[in-house]
Amino acid sequence: MRSVIRAFGFGCLMVAAGLAGYVTWLLWGTGLETARAQDQLRTSVAPAFERPTPPRARERYLPGEAYAAIVIPSIDIDFIVVEGTDYVSLKKGPGHYRDSADPWDGTGRVGIAGHRTTYLHPFLNLDRVLAGDTIELITKHGTYIYEVDRNFVLPEAGSGVVLDQTKRPTLVLTTCHPKYSSRERLIVTASLVEAPAAA
Repeated sequence: MRSVIRAFGFGCLMVAAGLAGYVTWLLWGTGLETARAQDQLRTSVAPAFERPTPPRARERYLPGEAYAAIVIPSIDIDFIVVEGTDYVSLKKGPGHYRDSADPWDGTGRVGIAGHRTTYLHPFLNLDRVLAGDTIELITKHGTYIYEVDRNFVLPEAGSGVVLDQTKRPTLVLTTCHPKYSSRERLIVTASLVEAPAAA
């Protein structure tokens, strides 16, 4: 009987250790993967950001390709945004919703999603963004500056309405809410206040 109890106790310890390791990997280990991807993306796209060129008609990006840099000074965010919001793309950093507008379109809503607790958690403190804060999207066609309008929460079901296109140029950022849960969506909307002169 003692042997059975001892074996059961050892099994419980092994399961607990395995779960602790898995949680540690999710919260911190995944960040190492994203940090490497961010370094590679930034190196590859930096020259294009430094020498902006006019946008071409029907310009398209491949999933996971560097799309822009997002800078939010108020919460110390500076990440490379990739094209796409699929699982693989979001492991590299925040992702541009493929069916949303591009900043250089001059109209419509640009949509960007990001993780909040894993994969370097780019949008961890998105709840601290306030109306009036600025968000910069640095692209190979120049820098687009947005001013935050709202920061709010919606149920996960139906939250896709925030991606509806707008006539004026706007931006929406989405992430899970609350932290460590995907029950709701934290939403930040912003309006374009400055675009490159050639845009």
